[in-house]
Amino acid sequence: MEKSYLQIARAAYQPKLPKALLGPVKAVAGAPTQSVGNQEEIKELFPNTYGMPVIEFEAGEAQQLPAINVGVILSGGQAPGGHNVISGLFDGIKSINPDSKLYGFILGPGGLVDHNYMELTSDIIDEYRNTGGFDIIGSGRTKLEEVEQFEKGIKILRELNIKALVIIGGDDSNTNACVLAEYYAAKNYGVQVIGCPKTIDGDLKNEQIETSFGFDTACKTYSELIGNIQRDCNSARKYWHFIKLMGRSASHIALECALQCQPNICLISEEVEAKAMSLDDVVTYIAEAVAKRAEDGKDFGTVLIPEGLIEFIPAIKKLIAELNDVLASSEAQALNRSQQIDFVKQHISPENLAVFNSLPTSVARQLALDRDPHGNVQVSLIETEKLLSAMVAAKLDRWKKNGKYKGKFATQHHFFGYEGRCAAPSNYDADYCYSLGFNASRLIANGKTGYMSIIKNTTAPATEWIAGGVPITMMMNLERRNGKMKPVIRKALVELDGAPFKYFASKREEWARETKYVYPGPIQYFGPTEVCDQPTITLKLEQQK
Repeated sequence: MEKSYLQIARAAYQPKLPKALLGPVKAVAGAPTQSVGNQEEIKELFPNTYGMPVIEFEAGEAQQLPAINVGVILSGGQAPGGHNVISGLFDGIKSINPDSKLYGFILGPGGLVDHNYMELTSDIIDEYRNTGGFDIIGSGRTKLEEVEQFEKGIKILRELNIKALVIIGGDDSNTNACVLAEYYAAKNYGVQVIGCPKTIDGDLKNEQIETSFGFDTACKTYSELIGNIQRDCNSARKYWHFIKLMGRSASHIALECALQCQPNICLISEEVEAKAMSLDDVVTYIAEAVAKRAEDGKDFGTVLIPEGLIEFIPAIKKLIAELNDVLASSEAQALNRSQQIDFVKQHISPENLAVFNSLPTSVARQLALDRDPHGNVQVSLIETEKLLSAMVAAKLDRWKKNGKYKGKFATQHHFFGYEGRCAAPSNYDADYCYSLGFNASRLIANGKTGYMSIIKNTTAPATEWIAGGVPITMMMNLERRNGKMKPVIRKALVELDGAPFKYFASKREEWARETKYVYPGPIQYFGPTEVCDQPTITLKLEQQK
């Protein structure tokens, strides 16, 4: 593999570890846990992995442990730092016993089912240390839900003498990890399953998981791009830039980028829903900010938009919920795409039909026809940034006729998604991910299954980070998916009474009227710690650091 000078320099970087993981460990168990919702139902579904305690590792006494073979899977969308989780896991199992082996299943969970794998040796691992992407073994979105898949998986695990499987993924992937752990425990198959929290969207977090890996790097990558645009915006002074950002289910990325860059406007989906704002309310909010800046002679600005915004507008959210149920029916599934539109119109409520008919034709078709593998609307395909700017332009034209607006409104559009998913991990993510993988090896050595690897206190220096594990069942509740109630990990949304949003809310009027742009610049890997090793502003505000 050819390497850039940065890759060569980064390959030599040794990620930092929490003090507790620098030698032998002992697991300290807390109180029994329960799920965040639907306790009785979750307990019934997961009798073998429910109620386990949260684990924290402390320094322990050295002991000779046998070699262990471990499998690893990268699941779902890419996030910066995945390679470091794998390298941390590799180093961790080798420190337990040098004869331990690590096998990677190719292209996600499907590799386990299809027996597609490779042994990850030190030569391979060393090529990928501190690099972005998931290309060491690839990723996939196959869901592990069926008994047939579990049984196919156990065949290859037995053939390779794999005693533990580490699944690196987001909330859906870790839900699958929990289901698999329960099945193998119920069958006494002797295979442990451990999860690692990954998603750049930042919505896999709770009291135990401070942040999902990749979020830090992605936000810094997007913030560099937004800062560049804002510098251009403030130089040319003739465009409003509408910038859509990753974040289907939650607005954590948009909020963090706003905290880093101080744009004129940042929409937060959770606030739009809480205030029961209509699409017109959102458009009016933007148009009023544009008009006020025009009064000051500033016909330019930046607007940040989370990609899932449209789903949080209550009227559209109700429409989508009914569309999901209607389109999940076997009758709808049997129809071709053009027939499905007519079927939808005939089978949704009059209230939702009125909303459906009020949308631009292209958006209505996307809501009704374009679904992801989970049966959900593919909101990333909806060009919300263009929809909003067009509606703002139309409103400003009306205001111009009655003298309410006298400026010029020209726009540019951007969507930042793939640009951040495989970036070279920041020092924070390089350290955090390596620690998550190394820590997973310690959960395995301590006989744990159905746990997620967790690293806490991450606004402190890395040596002071706290390592341990949380039962995946603790994070679960029941939610409606494809017309059925299913156990899933509860997504973490932006908390409107949380410190990050409150700080943003206290500043946004000032940022809207004035030009207070911050230009973060590119991620720095070498230099003073206050430049290179900072966590997100979100995390610092949450922990008041």
